[in-house]
Amino acid sequence: MVDKVGLIYTDKYQDYNFGQDHPLRPLRLQLTYSLMEKLGLLRNKSLEIRTPKPASKEEILRVHSLEYVNAVEKLSINPREPNISPFVYGLGPGDNPIFKGMYEASALVCGASIMAADMVWNDNNIAIAFNPAGGLHHALKDRASGFCIFNDIAVAIKYLKTLQKNIRIAYLDIDCHHGDGVQWIFYDDPRVLTISFHQSGKFLFPGSGSTNETGEGAGKGSSINFPLLPGTSNKMFLKLFRYCVPRILETFSPDVLFTQLGVDMHYDDPLTQMGLSLSVYKDIAQTIRTSVRDYCQNKWIAVGGGGYLMTVVPRAWTIFLGKMLDVNLENELPESWINEVKKLLPYEDTPYLLWDRNDKAELQLLSHPEIAKKMIDYNKELKILCDEKYIPSIKNLE
Repeated sequence: MVDKVGLIYTDKYQDYNFGQDHPLRPLRLQLTYSLMEKLGLLRNKSLEIRTPKPASKEEILRVHSLEYVNAVEKLSINPREPNISPFVYGLGPGDNPIFKGMYEASALVCGASIMAADMVWNDNNIAIAFNPAGGLHHALKDRASGFCIFNDIAVAIKYLKTLQKNIRIAYLDIDCHHGDGVQWIFYDDPRVLTISFHQSGKFLFPGSGSTNETGEGAGKGSSINFPLLPGTSNKMFLKLFRYCVPRILETFSPDVLFTQLGVDMHYDDPLTQMGLSLSVYKDIAQTIRTSVRDYCQNKWIAVGGGGYLMTVVPRAWTIFLGKMLDVNLENELPESWINEVKKLLPYEDTPYLLWDRNDKAELQLLSHPEIAKKMIDYNKELKILCDEKYIPSIKNLE
């Protein structure tokens, strides 16, 4: 039996827009929905497509401070509001430029993630729901960070906690950048387990996510980090991921799994230095799907995240949706989508296959055995850490 899957989408997602020259371009969402449609996934009988509504101010205030939310709201109306110093709130030129309507655009992303959570928790027919516009995991309680104004993930998790007092939520983040905002917001909460696979903060923003960040107070042991070395390949990542994730989820036994599916670990991403290819996301998706069925009460909430190649993000998230629907996709792209890409992205290389392989990364490691050995040994240390530190600490959580 195929579980029902929810997809939350609206063209209004295009309003979350920092400008044409900003790395986080809403075009990637437009191309994602288009590819899903052209491959026939949106006509699948097991898929329900719903249009989101904005989160209320009250729902956003469960995570963010009143001062910060009010500042975003005022700057959203007037980006030159004279009585507010935007830099205090992480807003302004750089990562988080101010734009008119940013409050409404951010509230809509939060509302979409709440809708995904509500569908999975309250609709017995829906096992999975996916909000590709979500995944704004860097936003903190009182400031924007890393292209993220409001933390839709934390807002949705807080919503779930209003539905059931003692709910146990596992949060898994595979974005190349550490899921710091979500980690810090729930750092002392023993019922929200945060797990992040990311490029080590020694080499990449936001600089956090080390193995000694394990939670505090009652939440000691509820934060798990796997900081990876630059250049980590498909094979290395999968061995670690397949070994650790099922063990962690089996031990924690959550009521629901919440995943952030950033795909900026791709070897060609302009903002990162990792070695994964699109082919690996088929295996990651399968491992998550199996773990959800076995250890997470068959409840999976998914959001998007990072990914700054406009032709990689649509293919990766289409691969994920295909796995959610148990559809075997062929490794070819519709000609109509290829033509759309050529029209919208005339100066970028046009892909012709749904997934690619990064043989270059594997070959580089083969030609530098001393580097490969260091990376293999490092990943073995992370496996040992999982068995000897992370798993026992989960068992001590209340």
